Amino acid sequence: METAIIIITILLILFSILALYDGFYLHIFKYKLHNHPESKTEHYIHTIRAIFFPAILYFLFLKQDCTISFLIGIIIVFLDILVMSIDAYMEKDSREFMGGLPRWEYILHLFVNGLHFSSIALFLSLKLKYENKNIVIIPNIYQYQNFELFHVVIINLIPGAIIIGTIHVLLCTIKTKNLWNNLRDRIQCC
Repeated sequence: METAIIIITILLILFSILALYDGFYLHIFKYKLHNHPESKTEHYIHTIRAIFFPAILYFLFLKQDCTISFLIGIIIVFLDILVMSIDAYMEKDSREFMGGLPRWEYILHLFVNGLHFSSIALFLSLKLKYENKNIVIIPNIYQYQNFELFHVVIINLIPGAIIIGTIHVLLCTIKTKNLWNNLRDRIQCC
C-alpha cells in the first residue's frame, strides 16, 4: 500500500506538469484556442475540465474522512470522463484552423489523460475494499506510510489548479480575453 501512495503521488505530479504544458502553454498561450470561433466549444470543454481538477483533488483525494465528499469526488470523476469524451470527439473539427490536431499533441493528450485516470484508479484501489459481497469505503488512508508526502503534494497542487481553472473561466468573457490577448501580444517568444 505504501508503494501505491508513492505511485499515485508521482502520477499526479507528472499529470500536473504535462497538463500545465498542454492546457496553458499550448492551448492558451501558443495556439490561443479561445480566440478561434471553431475552437470556442473546445475552450469551454477545457474550462469545465480545468474546474473539475481542483474539485477532484479536494473532494476525492484530500477529504479522506468524509464519505459524502468521496462520493462527490466520484461523481466529478464520472462527469470528467464524460466531458473528456466530448472533447476527444470535437477536437478534430475545432483544430481545422491549424490543419488539425498535431500527432504529437494527440499523443500528449493520451499521456495526460492516462496519468490522470491512472492516479484515480490506483487511489480507488486503496480507498475501496470488497468484503462480504459489499464494496466498503475505507474512511481514511492516513495510516499508510508516505501518506504525508501525498497529502503535501495534493495541498500544493490545489492553488495552481484553481489558478489555471480561473484563467480558463476568465478567457470565456470578451473583456478579459481582450486583456489577455493584449498582454500576450507583448511577449515575442514561444
